[in-house]
Parts: sequence; C-alpha cells; structure tokens
Amino acid sequence: MKNHLRLILAILALALAGCAQELPKAGMPTPIEGGGKPIPPKETPTTSAKQAAPTPVAAAVELTLVTHDSFDASEEVIRQFEEEAGVKLNILKSGDAGEMVNMLLLSKDAPLGDVVYGVDNTFLSRALEGGLFQPYDAPALADIPDRLKLDPENRLLPVDFGYVTLNYDIQWFKDHDLAPPTDIADLIEPAYKGLTVVENPASSSPGLAFLFTTVWRYGYIGEYTYLDYWRDLKANDVLVTDGWSDAYFGQFTAGSGGEGDRPIVVSYATSPAAEVFFNNLTEPPTASVNTPGNSFEQVEFVGILANSPKQEAARKLVDFLLSPAFQEDIPQHMWVYPANGKAQVGELFERWAQIPADPVQLSPDEIAAHREAWIEGWTDVMLRQ
Repeated sequence: MKNHLRLILAILALALAGCAQELPKAGMPTPIEGGGKPIPPKETPTTSAKQAAPTPVAAAVELTLVTHDSFDASEEVIRQFEEEAGVKLNILKSGDAGEMVNMLLLSKDAPLGDVVYGVDNTFLSRALEGGLFQPYDAPALADIPDRLKLDPENRLLPVDFGYVTLNYDIQWFKDHDLAPPTDIADLIEPAYKGLTVVENPASSSPGLAFLFTTVWRYGYIGEYTYLDYWRDLKANDVLVTDGWSDAYFGQFTAGSGGEGDRPIVVSYATSPAAEVFFNNLTEPPTASVNTPGNSFEQVEFVGILANSPKQEAARKLVDFLLSPAFQEDIPQHMWVYPANGKAQVGELFERWAQIPADPVQLSPDEIAAHREAWIEGWTDVMLRQ
C-alpha cells in the first residue's frame, strides 16, 4: 500500500500545474496512451450474391490531444467521446507545461496536434503571444466561473484548477504540543525552526507556486520583500529539495509512512483527500492550510491549435473536455477541481479537499514579466549566499 501511495501521489505532484515541472496529479489507473481501444465494428448479416454490398463506413477522424505528462483520464470517458464524436483520439504527452509550450511554439507552422490541454496560468501569456490558438466560444463557458477565464478572446478556455499550499502532519503537532501553522508567516518563527521542507521553484511546479505566494504576500519592492522572507526562512533552517516527490515522500513526516523528519511541506489542498483514497483511511493523517492568502491557485486551460486542419472535430473535443462527463472524471484522476460549475466533485473531495479561502492570484502578464527574475533572486538568496 505504501508503494502504491508513493506512485500515486508522485504523479499528483506533476501537475497543477504550474510551470508544471513537477505537478503529480493522479496515479490511479495508468493514463491512456493514444486513447481508448479501437471500437470493434458491428457484425452485419451475410449478403447473398443478389444483395447489394453494404455501404462502406467512413473511417473515424483521427484527432491528437497534446498534453503534459500528468494528464490522466479513465478509459471509459475517452471511449465515450470517441463513440459519440466518431473520432479516434490520440494523446501526445509532451513533458511539463513549460516544455510543452516551447515545443508548440517551435512547431507552430507544422502543428503536432489539434487540441492542447494543460497550459496553465504561469505560461498563459507566453502561449497567447505566440499566436498558437484559435478562439472558440464554447457553450460550456456559461457554466465556468468568471475568475477562471483569463483570456477574454477565449483562445484558451479553463478546464481545471487546483491549489498549492502548506500541508502538515496532524499527529506530529499533537505529540509535540505545538499548534500547527495557519499562515506562511508562522514558518519563520523560532517555534517552527527546522520543521519545513519546500521545493526549488526553478525545478518544481509547487515550488514555483509557493514562490509566487511569497511574492504576492511580501512584494518584490519595498523595505521587506519576498527575498527578505526567504532569508528569514533560510535562517530558520528550511530544507529545499529539487522536487515534490523528495519533499513529500522523503522528508515529510507523514509522507508514505513518515520516513522524514519535517512535519510541514509545500503540497496541495487535495493531498489529504489522496491520503484517504489511496490508504483506505476514514480520515487523513494530514491537513492543508486553507486560510486567506496562503495558497496559490493554478488554472489549466484547453485550446484549439489555430493551424490544425481539423477544426470541427477539435471543437467537439473541447466541448467534451468541458462537459460534466469528463469534468467529473477529473478529481480522482488528476486530483484537481473541475472548472465546470455543474460538475460534481464527489464525496471524497467535498469532505477532504477543501477549497482554500481567498487564494493568491497573480495575473499571467505579471508572471510572464517577472517570473525569471523572481526565480533568479530566490536562487541567489537560497543557493548562492
């Protein structure tokens, strides 16, 4: 069971992601490569020599969905789309969100696919500036909250969202008679010295999202900036790992059996629900910090490549990805929340995957303008000084 959870939650941190270097999102059944199995043709009665031969059935249109490595969906919903739309769906996984956007820009004139899933709000501006996508006013946009609609031209449409936030080991804090953190400001207090593990924002999506949270909270100009906060965090013996998997499974006290010695970790608001699901528990051993201003909201988008020759079929796929049939498959496959407000998240999410209050939201333009400088500043403070 521990090994199973290790695999599942590792996939959970690959996604939401963000710069998506490492936002493992799911891990349930193996993601479908190339879509569902071919649908066998229906048997037709044997014809006599006097009967006309049956009219040949047109071959299904082949459509390619370009996505990040952590895309996952159940075989049943993929088959449902293929049957309803008369489409054979191929799924092309293309690294993390940043790698995917780079590849799409380089192949713009000879597109690798037709529809793209997984560009997130940290790379939205770059993707739109590249002129990659065809606007599409999908009917399901009426059911998606306005706050998720970051492209007024609807070239990229919201498909899911999630939150990077602090998680903590409930039992550890009880055993040590210490109140768990309720704010990122707690982490620099003496009582929390040596208790926290975070991820490098240059190599990890949740690490980058947490960096954005600190930028939003403390700013990057003024007497006390995000870099001052990080200096204080470093002085309080914070541990930095390259990625989510090492932080959660290797250093976190509650990560897959409690092998680490750090009871606070940067993870996801859905991590407690995943602990319940994959360990068959009645309640999670962990909790997330969902107080205002302590979580970063990541939004993922779907869009139609402008140079795809299969625009009609591509619109059908976008409609399906935004429909309740697919959206309700998202929570326990990619461990994020569906964008469609009519989709049900299920009892597990309703009980254990609380949506944080007043999450941090930086505009895509602000992120695009400062992302590299913020990372460089963090690297100077945390790794070079």
